Amino acid sequence: MDLSIIIINYKSAKLVLDCVESIYQQTQQYSFEIIIVDNDSKDDCKEKVLAAYPQTKWLQTGYNAGFARANNAGIRIANGAYVLILNADTIILDGAIDKSIALLKNEIEGVGCGVQLLNTDGSNQISGAHFIKGGLNTLLPLPYLGKLIRYLGYRFKSTIPSVQTITDKMEVDWVVGAYILVKKETLQLSGLMDEDFFMYAEEIEWCSRLRKQGKLLLFAAPKVIHIGGGTSSDYYTTTENENSKNLWNKKGRQIIVSNMLRIRKQFGIIWFLIIAGTYFFEIPIFFFSLLIHSIVTGGKAPYSFKNWIDYVKNMCVLLRYFFKIFFNKPYFYKVA
Repeated sequence: MDLSIIIINYKSAKLVLDCVESIYQQTQQYSFEIIIVDNDSKDDCKEKVLAAYPQTKWLQTGYNAGFARANNAGIRIANGAYVLILNADTIILDGAIDKSIALLKNEIEGVGCGVQLLNTDGSNQISGAHFIKGGLNTLLPLPYLGKLIRYLGYRFKSTIPSVQTITDKMEVDWVVGAYILVKKETLQLSGLMDEDFFMYAEEIEWCSRLRKQGKLLLFAAPKVIHIGGGTSSDYYTTTENENSKNLWNKKGRQIIVSNMLRIRKQFGIIWFLIIAGTYFFEIPIFFFSLLIHSIVTGGKAPYSFKNWIDYVKNMCVLLRYFFKIFFNKPYFYKVA
């Protein structure tokens, strides 16, 4: 078996079917198996998929295990020499899987790769990124301090971490989790995804360990549509797909906790304290800046005081998990 493709289903039957159909239509050069891991969806996805593609392997977690645990469950029963972590909300274009395997095979030092992700309108989507010291880029979405940090970054000509347009072949530090192809033999050294994570940032932490074993690459030729938000929108009632900027809703709550967990694991205690401290320091900065902004603009500030209140609530949630993360205790960080 050349390849094991792992897809997570969480109440996304139509997306899964469309994704699987595109795999069979566009993958001709390599043998593959598809493993669908169901996060207790309680929908009719299994019946629909197995009726259309009876050779598909179906694995039931029995609970909403999130991204890391569900993918790990699939990896553990995978038979392929390569493993592809593939979001349900993707569509394979023009032999993208065949191309990415062939390209990765030619990279002696390569351990994994991503492809050019596209929006549904065909425009380029962020496909990977470079690490920024201590995870400072996670502060950029902050309403006021984030703008200052961004200004300083441009002022000192810092490298823009995100890669939206791939030029031929690029080495990166992490690959967006919608499409990550890895050599299975590498996983014996890097380990699987960290199961403390529920959702968000787990592929970044995982890539930091994969990166120690060899190169992570992005290839321009293989292209995959990534709809975005497809597998999480049913769990988090939000229409916002730009996950990193959700600082004052339920999705943002999980993103903040997962980001802090990733920073603690990847960069250590000091950077964890610096980043967490900045998040908390934003509370008074946000309030007084918003107050002044509202007065000056006649109430036309880009944020509302409800945003501030909800941000404070999310910081209280982070505080609840603070010491567990600080001491790096094994724990399933699924935020209620």
